Amino acid sequence: MKDEAKWQTRWPERISYGLSDAADNLVFQMMTTYLLFFYTDVYGLGAGAAAILFIVARIADVVESLIIGLMIDHTHSKYGKSRPFFLWYALPYAIFAILTFVTPNFSATGKLVWAYVTYLGLGFLYTAVNSPITSILPTMTQNPRELTLLGVVRQFCGSSVQIIVAVFTLPLVAFFGGGNQRQGFFWTIVVFGVISLILILNTFVHVRERFTDHEIAHQPLKKVVKMLRQNHQWIVISIVIFLFWLVTAIKNQTTIYYFKYTLHTAELVPLANSFTLSSLIGVLLIMRLTHFLSKKQTMQLGILVELIGQLLLTGGVYLNWLPLLFAGILINSIGNGIVVGLVSIMIADTVRYGMTMGIQAEGVLASTDDFGVNMGLGLGGLITAGLFDLAGYVPNHSQNAATLGMINLNYVWLPLIIYLLMLSALHFYNEQQMLLEIDK
Repeated sequence: MKDEAKWQTRWPERISYGLSDAADNLVFQMMTTYLLFFYTDVYGLGAGAAAILFIVARIADVVESLIIGLMIDHTHSKYGKSRPFFLWYALPYAIFAILTFVTPNFSATGKLVWAYVTYLGLGFLYTAVNSPITSILPTMTQNPRELTLLGVVRQFCGSSVQIIVAVFTLPLVAFFGGGNQRQGFFWTIVVFGVISLILILNTFVHVRERFTDHEIAHQPLKKVVKMLRQNHQWIVISIVIFLFWLVTAIKNQTTIYYFKYTLHTAELVPLANSFTLSSLIGVLLIMRLTHFLSKKQTMQLGILVELIGQLLLTGGVYLNWLPLLFAGILINSIGNGIVVGLVSIMIADTVRYGMTMGIQAEGVLASTDDFGVNMGLGLGGLITAGLFDLAGYVPNHSQNAATLGMINLNYVWLPLIIYLLMLSALHFYNEQQMLLEIDK
């Protein structure tokens, strides 16, 4: 690239940065796609109990996101502010990931307590290793194109692993379990957890923080809160992130139920998930699209592509035509790649914008990503499990008409509504004004 001499990072560091998101997604994708199914159909929790657990965990994670953000902003070490978190929390994260999929032979109450302890612990540790990925980005370089490139590399690695987990988890469960899903899920998460640990530590070794203004980096919380209220672009992108993860949770969790109970073809879940490979196309398009579109316009385009894909999926569901349904998943995933690939990049812009107000709080501002993830996943889990429980869902049995209707509501109609809400929220993102202030 022509500007390579002006850039601070090189490919080994860029790839190591991207692999941090790959590491987190090995576990995260297991949670978002299969944990509800694991709790209800494998571990034996009721759908209502699982719904309450998800919302309690996500409320806790909202608080934890802010705590981790403040911890990052007030960390003083020879390694920097964000980078040490990869070292400190990698091993506990991998351990709790494995414990979450352990199935002790407890009473019903004991099982629920175990689920709460392990899942709440995993939620905290996920935030501890994930928030630094976003907060460290604006300290790695101040070159806008390099920031975009790093964001694309991160999302390419993260999306690749999301697809691997979505496609290969159930085959791995079958391979390791030999018909015993409890054993299969356990050994699958052991493999994912060990790989995750290695990749997170690799990030710690190879990534560097270069741009921290120590004079404005450790401001009192009162000043930080004032900056947050004035940072309108951060507020808007936070809402968009929340809505994105809300729709992602609802759709991902419902996929296996739709194929298992509506189509009676659970074996097609890996095939359906394989079409999400197209999200990588969306991620790779970001560098090209942002040459002639603003980041806001590029994200709007991504949401429109998601919406078009969801409409095709809707046609496939109601026409009972699998090729159209799969085409909808493919196109929707291209839009997903564009949207999620821009998230950390646009948050980095809000961090730089906050610096124009005399506050460098990349930890707190980056926590919006995990805040949105946690709130979206929590509410998504509550909606999905709660509606199923309300309709009378019974694991591993033919479902009644009300439950099948709830599956369609979650898989088809709620996503359509949420994509429209994302477009409406993003309309208020004033990127031009923010970048003018940054360039002053």
